[in-house]
Order: sequence, then structure tokens, then C-alpha cells
Amino acid sequence: MELERETGWQLHPIGGDTGQAYMGTKDEERLFLKRNSSPFLAALSLEGISPKLVWTKRIGNGDVLAAQEWCNGRTLYKKEMNSSDVTQIVQKVHLSKSLKRMLHRLGGKVCSPIDFYRECVVGLDSELSRLPVIEQAIQFLKNNIPEDIDLSEKVVCHGDISHKNLLLSSEEDLLLVDWDSSLLADPLYDISQLLERYIPFEEWEEWLSQFDYVSESKESLYWYSILNVLQDIKTDFIKKNERHLNKNLIKLNDLLTIYE
Repeated sequence: MELERETGWQLHPIGGDTGQAYMGTKDEERLFLKRNSSPFLAALSLEGISPKLVWTKRIGNGDVLAAQEWCNGRTLYKKEMNSSDVTQIVQKVHLSKSLKRMLHRLGGKVCSPIDFYRECVVGLDSELSRLPVIEQAIQFLKNNIPEDIDLSEKVVCHGDISHKNLLLSSEEDLLLVDWDSSLLADPLYDISQLLERYIPFEEWEEWLSQFDYVSESKESLYWYSILNVLQDIKTDFIKKNERHLNKNLIKLNDLLTIYE
């Protein structure tokens, strides 16, 4: 394999959406290797939010390969996503001025609610868009787009708060990985993902109170929550994950009913 020859490491593909991640082994050493990871990784590793960045290397085809420490451990279970450790690491990301400066300097994506709305509805399969609950959600999003916040109020958002992206190391350190979707936006974008994916609705208000730097607008929270569920449905449909798709369609209907 050309990539192994260039790096000097034996590469073992790791399952994932991109097919770009590997476990690299050499003698007794192991590293996590990924093609074209965000250059933001260096700042994240310095903050102790992601595994330590060991090196980066530009390979023959122009791709950049990043190597991080291999962390023995496991991803979180869904039932663990309501822990205070999860809240704390999300807050650490959102409140870090150095991460914000770095992502801004690297030309990180800056998103407003209208940007999210457009990204969500563009490319939505016609089979989905004809469903009454999807039509209702799209109409709701269109008619209730929140007022954008100033860039000074936008924070670094991970963009995919999932139990699969939270790694508990064997030393009990919690790390947030897979930063390919990182951007600068309203912190409600991340927080609503955490809420709608893992927290029972009746606990939302209490959970939101932990994030004293976010807008207290319930309307904005619902808007971002419905947006995120619709984005998840879009992904489920593309991946042909019917079981998860049906669960999210029910969740979307429940959210729209609650908002009414």
C-alpha cells in the first residue's frame, strides 16, 4: 500500500463515514491516523479536548495525514450523555477564546440560522419532502428563523454532538473527537443536538440552565432542535437507516406538537 510505504506505518482501516481513519502500528507503537483532518486539531490537543497531536505529514497525492495518540478506552453509551462531564467538555469548547481565535484564523466556517436552514433543505430527497411532518417542519423553520447573533457572540461549535464522538480513555479522561464539522455559530446549535438526541424533553429547561452563556429564547432552542432532527433524518435517509429514520420522524412530530 502506497500510504504505508510513505508513512512507514502499517495501516488498519477504522470504520467510519469517511473511510479516512486508520490505526497505525509500528513495532509496539500505535497511533490514530486520519487523512485531511481539520488543522484545528493542534489547538484542540493543546486544550486537552482531543487526543494529543503527534505529527502531521503531507503525502504524495497532496493529502495531509494527521497522527494522534492512540487512546485506549471506549465511546460513551447513550445513557451516559446526561452526565455533567459531557456538559463540562461542551462548555469548555464554547467558552475557549483561544479556540475561537484559532478557528477564525484558519478561516473556519461561520454560520447563521439562514445558512443552517438553506443547508438543511437543499438536497432533501423529494420522497422525504412530501411527508406531511417534513413539510410542516420545513415551513416552521422558514417562518421562524431566529435573529442572527453577532460574531462576537458566536462560539466554536463541534457540529456533531454524539455519544460516538465522546471517548472515555482508560485514565477516565473524556475527550471530544471528530472535528470535521467544526464551525463558528450560536452555541444553541451544539446544545440542541445534545438535548434532542439524548435528554428527555421534560428535563430540557433544567439542562439549558447549566449553559448561562446562551440565549434564553425557547423559540430559538426549538428552532435549532427541529433543524437538527431534520438534518438527522436527512442523514438517516441517505444511509438507508430505516429504524433510526422512523424514530426521528416520531421525534420530529413530537417536537412540532410540543411547540404548538
